[in-house]
Amino acid sequence: MAQKSKTPLLDKVRKPADIRGFSIKQLKQLAKELRTDTVRSVSITGGHLGASLGVVELTVAIHHVFNTPKDRLIWDVGHQCYPHKILTERRELMNTLRQGGGLAGFTNRRESEYDPFGTGHSSTSISSGLGMAVARDLGGGDNHVICVIGDGAMTAGMAYEAMNNAGSMDSKLIVILNDNDMSIAPPVGALSAYLSRLISSKPFRSARHFAKEVAKKFPRKIEEAVAKVDEYARGMVTGGTLFEELGFYYVGPVDGHNLEHLLPVLKNLRDDKESGPVLLHCVTKKGHGYKPAEESADKYHGVSKFDVITGKQEKPKSNAPSFTSVFAKGLIAEAEVDDKIVAITAAMPGGTGVDKFAERFPERSFDVGIAEQHAVTFAAGLACEGYKPFAVIYSTFLQRAYDQVVHDVAIQSLPVRFAIDRAGYVGADGCTHCGAFDLPYLCTLPGFVVMASADEAELMHMIATAAAIDDRPSAIRYPRGEGVGVELPSRGQALEIGKGRVLREGSTVAILSLGTRLGEALKAAEELAAMGLSPTVADARFAKPLDEDLIRRLATGHEVLLTIEEGSAGGFSAHVLQFLANEGLLENGLKVRVMTMPDEFVDHNKPDTQYEMAGLKAPHMVANVLAALGRADEADPAILAQLA
Repeated sequence: MAQKSKTPLLDKVRKPADIRGFSIKQLKQLAKELRTDTVRSVSITGGHLGASLGVVELTVAIHHVFNTPKDRLIWDVGHQCYPHKILTERRELMNTLRQGGGLAGFTNRRESEYDPFGTGHSSTSISSGLGMAVARDLGGGDNHVICVIGDGAMTAGMAYEAMNNAGSMDSKLIVILNDNDMSIAPPVGALSAYLSRLISSKPFRSARHFAKEVAKKFPRKIEEAVAKVDEYARGMVTGGTLFEELGFYYVGPVDGHNLEHLLPVLKNLRDDKESGPVLLHCVTKKGHGYKPAEESADKYHGVSKFDVITGKQEKPKSNAPSFTSVFAKGLIAEAEVDDKIVAITAAMPGGTGVDKFAERFPERSFDVGIAEQHAVTFAAGLACEGYKPFAVIYSTFLQRAYDQVVHDVAIQSLPVRFAIDRAGYVGADGCTHCGAFDLPYLCTLPGFVVMASADEAELMHMIATAAAIDDRPSAIRYPRGEGVGVELPSRGQALEIGKGRVLREGSTVAILSLGTRLGEALKAAEELAAMGLSPTVADARFAKPLDEDLIRRLATGHEVLLTIEEGSAGGFSAHVLQFLANEGLLENGLKVRVMTMPDEFVDHNKPDTQYEMAGLKAPHMVANVLAALGRADEADPAILAQLA
């Protein structure tokens, strides 16, 4: 006997158009089944579960009311887009989510016409949505643009820049604030639902518009009084004064899990002919409807594979501590002996290890929310007053604060210490979170000290080095995931600035590595030695300033010089080549080969596979060296083809 489906209604749905004729009873059932299916899918692949569970009803309601994909639906960040993917012709592919060659973990323009804007980073939805709305108006279109943004993403300045701009324009734009954490408004109930339906309705909107027009015919004082009565009456009940000040028509708060409340409000907003932006405030619960997520501290924000019944996650046993945990250990060790050390993170205390620092030094730890620009300049202010700030930010997120790094830190030569987590490939989060560009964008800045740790012990030493640098900015980059497994000191020792180290001496081939490719470089050296070559392996340690003495020795004492780094072109290797060219060291027969990340955005996959595909492993180094020496016939043809 065939097993009865747990999702009989969802099984009949392939695209949003299929649910537009559903009754409220059917939509409730669909939401229940969609939540079940989302949990099942993520239990197989891992991913961002909590946020997706929180928007199930909202997703169903939006796709029921609006004519997507003609109506543009933009999910800010994209952590909450899994139910959306299931309803938009991708259900059968959900088992490939975040896997190599499968669905992306975020919305992706290449993946579906239902994804009009790609996400990954926060606070972009209102800006992109306003652009789409203006484009619609310019082209004489009549479609809707809906942006769903979380309360966390609302902490970023870009969201307010966009709202301020939208508020000054007449373009129709619907912004849905998915409030799942911060207490922006009082608890919702029947009264607030009634008021939301009332103030979103056409009669109210029209009457309000009429009243405003009439008020304009009276003296200014009377006009202002009428406006204030409306504003404060609505503001006291609904809490929308802030958004009104920014030029938005505020509706809410509404229970984001109650379809009977949501649907009439969304239909009112859809049918409203008034111009200008509208903000609908929805209150939801992250992890809603799945007990293990509801009971978890982080509401299952990001999970590995797990058992659906128990919620227990399948976390692989680590052979070594993660670089992130080692960073926390190293920073705490420095802070124990120096009360001027403080840590700043931008909404990622757990992901950066700052949470552990905060447990030990709560008064010296600062989480500024999703506000990387502020984080950097805040750190600069602390540095001005004699403190030693460590700004602990993911590589890809630091990009958002590059102007502040240049203008507020580098130009003023302030000793802000940047701890750059997630450098290099990051696996399942794909190209939106890949730390490829920090070496190029930092090494161009005068006076910056830029370090990259090859292993956990080196990271400890580099933290101590950064703590000791008190006259200029510095940065330490390190990857996601576990370390090499080397023995750790109780506290790091400051390194000599701009000096690398030699781990293996040879005379034919020199491999100069920056970062954690060092382990692969040592493997390559073993293979080259077995082929009768004599390899030298050096760890640069510093991308800036360069160890010029070391580079000169490697260039003059070897036939081949191979540089390798876990970053895009234009970084460490580019500076090495410039030095070699200016010193005339390329004019005496030296063969130089450069290995960097390829000039492309690499999709989600296992990090090891990403490095394999990028050609940054030991076999690729060996093939590169053999080709340089005219011995390409001894190399693996497939590897050579990949390097070509």
